[in-house]
Amino acid sequence: MIYITGDIHGDRKRLSRLKLKNLKEGDTLIVCGDFGFLWDNTTAEQNYIMSLGKRSYNICFIDGTHENFNLLNDYEISQWNGGKVHKIHGNLYHLMRGQVYEIEGKKIFTMGGGESADIDIRRDVNAWSKYELPTPEELLEGAENLEYAGYDIDVVVTHEPPLKVKNFLNLNDSSEFRVSALNAYFEELSQSCKFKKWYFGSLHIDKYISSSHRAIYKDVVDAVTGDKI
Repeated sequence: MIYITGDIHGDRKRLSRLKLKNLKEGDTLIVCGDFGFLWDNTTAEQNYIMSLGKRSYNICFIDGTHENFNLLNDYEISQWNGGKVHKIHGNLYHLMRGQVYEIEGKKIFTMGGGESADIDIRRDVNAWSKYELPTPEELLEGAENLEYAGYDIDVVVTHEPPLKVKNFLNLNDSSEFRVSALNAYFEELSQSCKFKKWYFGSLHIDKYISSSHRAIYKDVVDAVTGDKI
Protein backbone atom coordinates (compact mmCIF):
# COMPACT_ATOMS: atom_id res chain seq x y z
CA MET A 1 0.00 0.00 0.00
CA ILE A 2 1.05 3.59 -0.65
CA TYR A 3 0.06 6.29 1.83
CA ILE A 4 0.29 10.09 1.78
CA THR A 5 0.51 12.66 4.55
CA GLY A 6 1.35 16.36 4.75
CA ASP A 7 4.08 18.58 6.19
CA ILE A 8 5.56 17.24 9.41
CA HIS A 9 8.06 19.96 10.40
CA GLY A 10 9.97 17.61 12.69
CA ASP A 11 6.96 16.57 14.79
CA ARG A 12 7.82 13.05 15.95
CA LYS A 13 4.26 12.32 17.05
CA ARG A 14 3.23 12.37 13.39
CA LEU A 15 5.51 9.40 12.69
CA SER A 16 4.85 7.48 15.90
CA ARG A 17 4.29 3.76 15.52
CA LEU A 18 0.82 4.21 16.99
CA LYS A 19 -0.06 6.88 14.40
CA LEU A 20 1.20 4.63 11.60
CA LYS A 21 -0.04 1.34 13.03
CA ASN A 22 -1.84 0.46 9.79
CA LEU A 23 1.37 0.45 7.76
CA LYS A 24 2.74 -3.02 7.06
CA GLU A 25 6.08 -4.36 5.92
CA GLY A 26 6.86 -3.15 2.42
CA ASP A 27 4.31 -0.30 2.46
CA THR A 28 5.35 3.24 1.53
CA LEU A 29 4.48 6.53 3.25
CA ILE A 30 5.11 9.73 1.26
CA VAL A 31 5.33 13.12 3.02
CA CYS A 32 4.38 16.18 0.90
CA GLY A 33 7.31 18.38 1.95
CA ASP A 34 8.75 20.15 5.01
CA PHE A 35 9.87 16.88 6.57
CA GLY A 36 11.94 18.69 9.19
CA PHE A 37 14.07 15.85 10.52
CA LEU A 38 17.22 16.80 8.61
CA TRP A 39 17.80 20.14 10.22
CA ASP A 40 20.77 20.54 12.54
CA ASN A 41 22.61 17.22 12.11
CA THR A 42 22.92 16.64 15.86
CA THR A 43 23.58 13.20 17.30
CA ALA A 44 20.00 13.02 18.59
CA GLU A 45 18.66 13.88 15.14
CA GLN A 46 20.88 11.31 13.44
CA ASN A 47 19.79 8.63 15.92
CA TYR A 48 16.15 9.36 15.18
CA ILE A 49 16.74 9.29 11.42
CA MET A 50 18.41 5.91 11.78
CA SER A 51 15.44 4.60 13.76
CA LEU A 52 13.06 5.73 11.00
CA GLY A 53 15.19 4.02 8.38
CA LYS A 54 15.03 0.74 10.28
CA ARG A 55 11.25 0.48 10.05
CA SER A 56 9.82 -2.31 7.91
CA TYR A 57 8.03 0.15 5.60
CA ASN A 58 9.44 2.95 3.46
CA ILE A 59 9.24 6.54 4.65
CA CYS A 60 9.71 8.93 1.73
CA PHE A 61 9.47 12.70 1.55
CA ILE A 62 9.65 15.43 -1.02
CA ASP A 63 11.22 18.71 0.01
CA GLY A 64 9.17 21.76 0.85
CA THR A 65 10.35 25.27 1.61
CA HIS A 66 11.47 24.83 5.22
CA GLU A 67 14.40 22.47 4.80
CA ASN A 68 18.12 22.47 5.47
CA PHE A 69 18.92 22.15 1.77
CA ASN A 70 22.67 22.23 2.29
CA LEU A 71 22.45 19.20 4.56
CA LEU A 72 19.93 17.42 2.35
CA ASN A 73 21.95 17.92 -0.83
CA ASP A 74 25.07 16.49 0.78
CA TYR A 75 23.55 13.00 0.54
CA GLU A 76 24.66 10.90 -2.40
CA ILE A 77 22.17 10.54 -5.26
CA SER A 78 21.08 7.01 -6.10
CA GLN A 79 18.29 5.24 -7.98
CA TRP A 80 15.16 3.83 -6.34
CA ASN A 81 12.10 2.42 -8.11
CA GLY A 82 13.02 4.16 -11.37
CA GLY A 83 13.78 7.65 -10.08
CA LYS A 84 16.56 9.60 -8.39
CA VAL A 85 16.62 9.77 -4.60
CA HIS A 86 18.77 10.79 -1.68
CA LYS A 87 18.92 7.63 0.39
CA ILE A 88 19.03 9.01 3.93
CA HIS A 89 19.25 5.74 5.83
CA GLY A 90 17.78 2.28 5.31
CA ASN A 91 14.15 2.68 4.21
CA LEU A 92 14.18 6.48 4.55
CA TYR A 93 14.37 8.36 1.22
CA HIS A 94 14.18 11.90 -0.12
CA LEU A 95 12.24 11.78 -3.42
CA MET A 96 13.90 14.27 -5.73
CA ARG A 97 12.28 16.87 -7.95
CA GLY A 98 10.85 15.97 -11.34
CA GLN A 99 11.05 12.19 -10.89
CA VAL A 100 8.68 9.38 -11.81
CA TYR A 101 8.78 6.32 -9.54
CA GLU A 102 7.00 3.03 -9.99
CA ILE A 103 5.81 1.81 -6.60
CA GLU A 104 3.55 -1.24 -6.35
CA GLY A 105 2.72 -0.88 -10.03
CA LYS A 106 1.70 2.79 -9.68
CA LYS A 107 3.50 5.69 -11.34
CA ILE A 108 4.24 8.48 -8.87
CA PHE A 109 5.45 11.90 -10.06
CA THR A 110 7.15 14.16 -7.51
CA MET A 111 8.13 17.81 -7.49
CA GLY A 112 9.15 19.33 -4.20
CA GLY A 113 9.95 22.94 -3.47
CA GLY A 114 7.98 26.16 -3.53
CA GLU A 115 8.08 29.77 -2.46
CA SER A 116 7.77 30.54 1.25
CA ALA A 117 4.66 32.48 2.22
CA ASP A 118 6.87 34.49 4.59
CA ILE A 119 9.66 34.96 2.06
CA ASP A 120 10.04 38.69 2.73
CA ILE A 121 10.47 38.19 6.48
CA ARG A 122 12.84 35.28 5.99
CA ARG A 123 15.02 37.33 3.67
CA ASP A 124 15.19 40.08 6.27
CA VAL A 125 16.58 37.68 8.89
CA ASN A 126 18.78 35.79 6.40
CA ALA A 127 16.74 32.59 6.81
CA TRP A 128 15.73 32.19 3.17
CA SER A 129 17.32 29.63 0.86
CA LYS A 130 17.39 30.01 -2.91
CA TYR A 131 17.22 26.22 -3.10
CA GLU A 132 13.59 26.19 -2.00
CA LEU A 133 12.54 26.97 -5.59
CA PRO A 134 12.95 24.31 -8.28
CA THR A 135 15.54 25.27 -10.88
CA PRO A 136 14.72 25.51 -14.61
CA GLU A 137 16.75 22.33 -15.06
CA GLU A 138 14.62 20.47 -12.49
CA LEU A 139 11.40 21.67 -14.10
CA LEU A 140 12.68 20.59 -17.51
CA GLU A 141 13.71 17.20 -16.15
CA GLY A 142 10.22 16.79 -14.72
CA ALA A 143 8.66 17.57 -18.09
CA GLU A 144 10.98 15.14 -19.85
CA ASN A 145 10.25 12.36 -17.37
CA LEU A 146 6.52 12.92 -17.79
CA GLU A 147 6.92 12.76 -21.56
CA TYR A 148 8.84 9.49 -21.21
CA ALA A 149 5.96 8.16 -19.06
CA GLY A 150 3.51 9.07 -21.81
CA TYR A 151 1.98 11.86 -19.69
CA ASP A 152 0.09 9.13 -17.85
CA ILE A 153 0.62 9.15 -14.07
CA ASP A 154 -1.33 7.55 -11.26
CA VAL A 155 -0.38 9.92 -8.41
CA VAL A 156 1.18 13.40 -8.42
CA VAL A 157 2.87 14.51 -5.18
CA THR A 158 3.92 18.15 -4.85
CA HIS A 159 4.44 20.65 -2.08
CA GLU A 160 2.56 23.42 -3.93
CA PRO A 161 -0.79 23.08 -5.78
CA PRO A 162 -1.65 24.02 -9.37
CA LEU A 163 -2.61 27.63 -10.03
CA LYS A 164 -6.38 27.18 -10.39
CA VAL A 165 -6.57 25.14 -7.19
CA LYS A 166 -4.63 27.76 -5.25
CA ASN A 167 -6.78 30.56 -6.64
CA PHE A 168 -9.90 28.61 -5.69
CA LEU A 169 -8.65 28.20 -2.14
CA ASN A 170 -7.78 31.91 -2.07
CA LEU A 171 -11.42 32.73 -2.72
CA ASN A 172 -12.56 30.50 0.11
CA ASP A 173 -10.03 31.50 2.75
CA SER A 174 -9.55 34.70 4.73
CA SER A 175 -5.75 34.50 4.48
CA GLU A 176 -3.76 35.42 1.38
CA PHE A 177 -1.73 32.74 -0.38
CA ARG A 178 1.32 33.71 -2.39
CA VAL A 179 1.01 32.55 -6.02
CA SER A 180 4.22 31.81 -7.90
CA ALA A 181 5.44 30.70 -11.32
CA LEU A 182 5.66 27.17 -9.91
CA ASN A 183 1.88 27.15 -9.44
CA ALA A 184 1.57 28.08 -13.12
CA TYR A 185 3.95 25.24 -14.06
CA PHE A 186 1.76 22.82 -12.15
CA GLU A 187 -1.33 24.20 -13.86
CA GLU A 188 0.21 23.49 -17.25
CA LEU A 189 1.17 20.03 -16.03
CA SER A 190 -2.38 19.36 -14.83
CA GLN A 191 -3.72 20.26 -18.28
CA SER A 192 -1.24 18.16 -20.26
CA CYS A 193 -0.89 15.10 -18.02
CA LYS A 194 -3.36 12.37 -17.20
CA PHE A 195 -3.45 11.53 -13.49
CA LYS A 196 -5.82 10.03 -10.95
CA LYS A 197 -4.80 11.80 -7.72
CA TRP A 198 -2.84 14.94 -6.90
CA TYR A 199 -1.74 15.64 -3.32
CA PHE A 200 -0.04 18.80 -2.01
CA GLY A 201 0.94 19.88 1.50
CA SER A 202 2.06 23.51 1.57
CA LEU A 203 -1.21 25.07 2.76
CA HIS A 204 -1.36 23.08 6.02
CA ILE A 205 -4.99 22.06 5.63
CA ASP A 206 -6.79 18.76 5.11
CA LYS A 207 -9.30 19.52 2.38
CA TYR A 208 -11.00 17.43 -0.28
CA ILE A 209 -11.10 19.69 -3.34
CA SER A 210 -12.17 17.34 -6.11
CA SER A 211 -12.04 13.66 -7.02
CA SER A 212 -8.47 14.24 -8.19
CA HIS A 213 -7.06 17.07 -6.01
CA ARG A 214 -6.56 17.01 -2.26
CA ALA A 215 -4.79 19.28 0.19
CA ILE A 216 -3.14 17.10 2.82
CA TYR A 217 -1.76 17.96 6.24
CA LYS A 218 -2.27 15.76 9.29
CA ASP A 219 -4.43 13.11 7.65
CA VAL A 220 -2.85 9.88 6.42
CA VAL A 221 -4.64 8.62 3.32
CA ASP A 222 -4.45 5.78 0.85
CA ALA A 223 -2.68 7.36 -2.15
CA VAL A 224 -4.74 5.44 -4.69
CA THR A 225 -8.24 5.77 -3.24
CA GLY A 226 -7.82 8.89 -1.10
CA ASP A 227 -9.47 7.12 1.84
CA LYS A 228 -8.33 8.28 5.26
CA ILE A 229 -6.83 5.62 7.54
